[in-house]
Amino acid sequence: MKKLVRNPILVFFSLFQPIIFLVLFTQLFSKFGQLLGPGISYTVFATAGIVLQNAFSSAFQSGTAIVDDIKSGFLAKMLSTPVSRSAILMGRILSDVFRVVVQSVIILGLAYLLGVYPVTGILGYLLIIFTVAFFGLAWSGISLALGLKTKSAETVFGIAGFLTFPLLFMSTALVGQMAMPEWMKIVSSYNPISFAVNAIRALIMGTTQAPNGYDWSVILQAYGVIALIGLLTLGATLYLFRKVVS
Repeated sequence: MKKLVRNPILVFFSLFQPIIFLVLFTQLFSKFGQLLGPGISYTVFATAGIVLQNAFSSAFQSGTAIVDDIKSGFLAKMLSTPVSRSAILMGRILSDVFRVVVQSVIILGLAYLLGVYPVTGILGYLLIIFTVAFFGLAWSGISLALGLKTKSAETVFGIAGFLTFPLLFMSTALVGQMAMPEWMKIVSSYNPISFAVNAIRALIMGTTQAPNGYDWSVILQAYGVIALIGLLTLGATLYLFRKVVS
């Protein structure tokens, strides 16, 4: 947390790509909104995917950070103190989640200036931020596990790049399922990013079943999928961290 305060450029540097997507990408494909339905703005539609894309990308930075802690000797110094071992790991995870929350607030603020107003109002904003933070927490476990296993920032970065864009583009983050090829629709239906994006989009735009945005069947389904991912990834991270510590 102190590192973020002393060097806030760390928060804003990773915002470059999602802001480009929000400001330029949505304008480039603005006419795509006509295919989504009458009166639907593509900027409103894509905001959910852009917010989650940022959380997805930021979560993968956790692994490179833990590798830096190991190689610089900082982790060894922490282990020589009486601090709780679990606190070392949770400190890393929660600080990364905090960074994702700050970035998400900035993106949502910019989206507001572009005309994106969630139908769920202030409570909707809080649920969106909670969903993004929950998602970032779960996915950071993958990056941390890779970093603890390989102890190579290059490997973590390479695998992150390999996973990020295929999962992103084969989800409902930027397009609806009706615009996808049949095989991609099947992949999208099981893609965890789609579950999270659909929940955030429901809070922003509402759904046919719940025009007020509180489509709990979609939201709770997303939370269930994210919780399962988090249980697996953070469990693996804890196991590998204990091996490193020992």
